[in-house]
Amino acid sequence: MNARVLRSFSSLRIFNYRLWAGGALVSNVGTWMQRTAQDWLVLTQLTHHNASAVGTVMALQFGPQLLLLPWTGLAADHYDQRKLLMLTQATMGTLALLLGVFTVTGIVQLWHVYVFAFLFGCASAFDGPVRQTFVGVLVGDADLHNAVALNSTSFNAGRMIGPAAAGIVIGSIGTGWAFVVNGISFFAVLISMSMFRRHELRENTRAHRSRKGMTEGLRYAWSRPDLKAMLVMLFLIGTFGLNFPIFISTMAVGVFDADARGYGLLSSIMAIGTMSGALLAAGREKPHFKALLVGAAVFGIGCSLAAIAPTYWFFAGTLVVIGIAALTFMNTSNSLMQISTEPAMRGRVMALRLGIAVGGTPIGAPVVGWVANNFGPRWALGIGAASGIAAAITGVYALKRASVTNE
Repeated sequence: MNARVLRSFSSLRIFNYRLWAGGALVSNVGTWMQRTAQDWLVLTQLTHHNASAVGTVMALQFGPQLLLLPWTGLAADHYDQRKLLMLTQATMGTLALLLGVFTVTGIVQLWHVYVFAFLFGCASAFDGPVRQTFVGVLVGDADLHNAVALNSTSFNAGRMIGPAAAGIVIGSIGTGWAFVVNGISFFAVLISMSMFRRHELRENTRAHRSRKGMTEGLRYAWSRPDLKAMLVMLFLIGTFGLNFPIFISTMAVGVFDADARGYGLLSSIMAIGTMSGALLAAGREKPHFKALLVGAAVFGIGCSLAAIAPTYWFFAGTLVVIGIAALTFMNTSNSLMQISTEPAMRGRVMALRLGIAVGGTPIGAPVVGWVANNFGPRWALGIGAASGIAAAITGVYALKRASVTNE
């Protein structure tokens, strides 16, 4: 048991990773405060419980992951990752502060939120692939799976603390201040990165400049049956399943008549599940494809139970199950794709992963929002359930094909 616990936190023995993890935790709390405040602002202050508007914000914020795909992976593979990360983090912090000023002064309108969501999404599109591959620079391949899992633990610790903190801030001093807090939190990451021991950073194999760019990454991923199966599964769950801002906000407001604190509490309760899933992943020595299949299937079952939840607390309990399943699925796909990909191709493969997993939101979020508006939040959750089951079926098919090929 002690050995497993030590293995769960093995990456923290590395000085640079400890600095990174500390700064990232502060920033993650701020990020989840902003996400909660942004959904609440759109749903209750700028519209009258319009789930489609929340879906549009999500589409604009996550759409650039797909729109900018030809450039984001190349940037991660070609440029100095530390400097690129500092630039993207500073940009996102500035945008959060500006949105906070707009909201605090009372001049914010719905189209302002749309614009800020798109700009934030553009910066995040460049930030995502380099942030994920930068873990290898901090810890090396031997500790990569553990560091990926600890990153998710930090992210979901922020998810547990941030929404509840946002609910308190919104109820006490106003929505705009949650954006201001998030903007300030980015300084934690910038300070931690400025304190790195640069001689201890591990150099990744850099990609050669090529006109083929992302096309080369697409051909590489599509030539690998394992990567191809994971990308299809990610598309299904990422597009139609990971729409939690819509699921949680519409169920909280439309079904259970919750206030801002009740809504924030639901998001924090879900984070208990996601953080548990991340810690379980950190304790595993190696990621396995079967864990993807199990994560997808349990995700579908959890969304089904959430759709028929009779009470607020029953719904909260299903969010824990969904959180564990979602993190098992997402962490395993992250680690498997990085470990099994050539170092010179990792930036482009991870950009492709993010583009498919998150960039499908412009397709799925408006659809899920429309269903929530016209048929109710429970039917919207039914779409999430179907995405998990479909992904699990894809995983079973891929495993059977692999076993046939190996015979």
